[in-house]
Amino acid sequence: MEIVHTPVLLNECLEYLSPVGEPYEKSAFMIDSTLGEGGHSFNFLQRYPYLHILGVDADAQIQERARERLAPFSDRMQFWSGWFNALYEDYPSNLPCPNIILFDLGISVFHYERSGRGFSFRHDEKLDMRLDGSTGTSTRVSAEEIVNTWEEKRLADMIYLYSEEKYSRRIASAIVAERNNGRISSTTALAELIYNAVPGKYRHEPIHPATRTFQALRIAVNGELERLPKALHDAFNVLEVGGKMGVITFHSLEDRIVKNYFRNLGKQCVCPPEQPTCTCGGVPCAEVITRKPVEPSEQEISLNSPSRSAKLRVVRKLKDAGKDRMYIMF
Repeated sequence: MEIVHTPVLLNECLEYLSPVGEPYEKSAFMIDSTLGEGGHSFNFLQRYPYLHILGVDADAQIQERARERLAPFSDRMQFWSGWFNALYEDYPSNLPCPNIILFDLGISVFHYERSGRGFSFRHDEKLDMRLDGSTGTSTRVSAEEIVNTWEEKRLADMIYLYSEEKYSRRIASAIVAERNNGRISSTTALAELIYNAVPGKYRHEPIHPATRTFQALRIAVNGELERLPKALHDAFNVLEVGGKMGVITFHSLEDRIVKNYFRNLGKQCVCPPEQPTCTCGGVPCAEVITRKPVEPSEQEISLNSPSRSAKLRVVRKLKDAGKDRMYIMF
């Protein structure tokens, strides 16, 4: 099969999340929370012969591609279909606690190039953007529904919040005005509308003026930021003591959530400063292994340009975390 997506920070993940030492040299269990085409899992299985992996993905279409790719490791590979937050919120009793958990929060190149669901305006496709929409059973609202039904202020706020697009209000106003002429249903129609809505100088910047709005729509459609804080917390509590959890992010909003949560896990005390005595136990829940995020090398960026904004953060679990360690964005 043709592999479309190249896993980012692969060598760094293999190093920082390695199952080293007893008992991991004999047996280790990893959850790849965002399996995609299986790039990270393939290399972990190849590198560590005693490692077993559960691959999680909400998209049945891309998971089938991963099944084909990972078939040589069928005795060490399992699959779980659904959103990762659902897995960790109600963790199956028949599964062991993982020694390694990986989240790669980027969107696979496959989705942009081959899914046909309107993630990119490089192709004229129907506006959809649902990551779990390949089987037609998604409960999420499509990008087309958002663009054609949300009121102007809500659209503008969403575009600004999820992409920091400085012309969000102009873009939202143009979308609402265009709806009077008929439904906006294709990627190229929306991209052209946005292009014409922004100032002339902005049209000639290095990235297309519709890029940030498309990112914001994808995040809103899939509830990416809403599901992340609790999913991180639930996953950390599922993790085996001594195990490691790594998260790869691709934009500042995601990274802020991960950074703050990991920082809270590493604090010795999280009691309010006005509280006279510590009641939280005064013991950190995790060792923060990456004090600063690990970023791709210049060589990786030159070979795989989507990696340019990637950041990897890793913690090692010392004990379970209570609610006082959670970081809630909203």
